[in-house]
Amino acid sequence: MSRTQHVCLMAEYNQWMNAKVYAAARTLSDAELGADRKAFFGSLFGTLNHIAAGDTIWLQRFASHPARFAALERVRALAPPAGLSQLLCADFDALARYRHWLDGVIGDWAATLTEADLDHVLLYQNTKGSAFGRDFFSLLMHFFNHQTHHRGQATTLLSQAGADAGETDLLALIPNRL
Repeated sequence: MSRTQHVCLMAEYNQWMNAKVYAAARTLSDAELGADRKAFFGSLFGTLNHIAAGDTIWLQRFASHPARFAALERVRALAPPAGLSQLLCADFDALARYRHWLDGVIGDWAATLTEADLDHVLLYQNTKGSAFGRDFFSLLMHFFNHQTHHRGQATTLLSQAGADAGETDLLALIPNRL
């Protein structure tokens, strides 16, 4: 599997898992979604919001790549989140619509990447203003790993609230070559 194929697999996994997590979360009341469960971002809603904020911030950084990815034009136009905890949407339904839209952007964009795009050093600033220059492919792997990490927390919070997201393993999407 090439690196670009791996990125596309990770984009597919992201979309698949978010659909499952949001479907399970939709079974909960607003009170359960917002209950402080002592997670990194407090509640399930806070955790899902954090993932969306992080994705938005990273996609805006990726949009500065010299390839000027047309698929990221929609994200480039957004006001950047001030931080990883900034509330992006006032309620769950709005966050679910934003997540669905964002996952479409990620999938569309991943399908346009070339191997040459991945060999770039991306210059960016973090949310505190510190400058970095890092390998673009490695940053993409961080982007997808960050989603997976916090979705793991989200599935624990769902379980605590009595909701089940079902199968969560990437293995379910990796083709069996037998």
